[in-house]
Amino acid sequence: MSVHISAQKGDIAPIVLMPGDPLRAKYIAENNLTDIQLVSHTRNVFYYTGNYKGVRVTIGASGMGCPSIGIYSYELYNEYDVECIIRIGTAGGYHPISNLYDVINTDFACSESTYAKFAFGNTNEAIQHQGPAFSIINDTAKELALPIQTANIHSSDIFYRSTPGTPAIAEKYNCLAVEMEAFSLFSNALYLGKSAATLLTISDIIPTHQQISADDRERSLHPMIQLALESVVNMSR
Repeated sequence: MSVHISAQKGDIAPIVLMPGDPLRAKYIAENNLTDIQLVSHTRNVFYYTGNYKGVRVTIGASGMGCPSIGIYSYELYNEYDVECIIRIGTAGGYHPISNLYDVINTDFACSESTYAKFAFGNTNEAIQHQGPAFSIINDTAKELALPIQTANIHSSDIFYRSTPGTPAIAEKYNCLAVEMEAFSLFSNALYLGKSAATLLTISDIIPTHQQISADDRERSLHPMIQLALESVVNMSR
């Protein structure tokens, strides 16, 4: 048993889907899985294990930010023998060329975060997805005829900024959107030799102030959730 996850060894499946919000993990599990078990609820961070089309999968929350997902993903990989984590979350688009509801399969996560540097001595600003998950997601999207984009994204430690505009690191790496977690997830997977991917739905366009309404948010995430679950099935073949 880990420090922050109360599941027993064997309660967690080899592949984990990881939204940020514990209630979103609950929603996804209850609406997509069968034979569901709540296997951890320490700090009200919910982890559910069940079956999707006969494949065992765990859905659990990461919390917000690089430190939080850094803790949970490290413990999942290191203490529970998880082989692959797919983050499924929302992102803000940096450019008007993005549209609400667009789905991004993340290539590189770019960040000013010191997480990788002080955890593992990795001084890279940009860390790529790890293992086969990224390619399997792309292939699965083609099977589903679901349009997705592959792009670099900015994993920011900062939600509120005093200065407007796109941060320099996002410009440097041509980041299409911003979120707060993928960099730590990819860092952990790289260090531990595991697989990691990040799927994101554009929930707002920063320069135009467009955003998905609260009422539409769950519905809007359905294509991304379906893609993640179908990718889990393909990974298990």
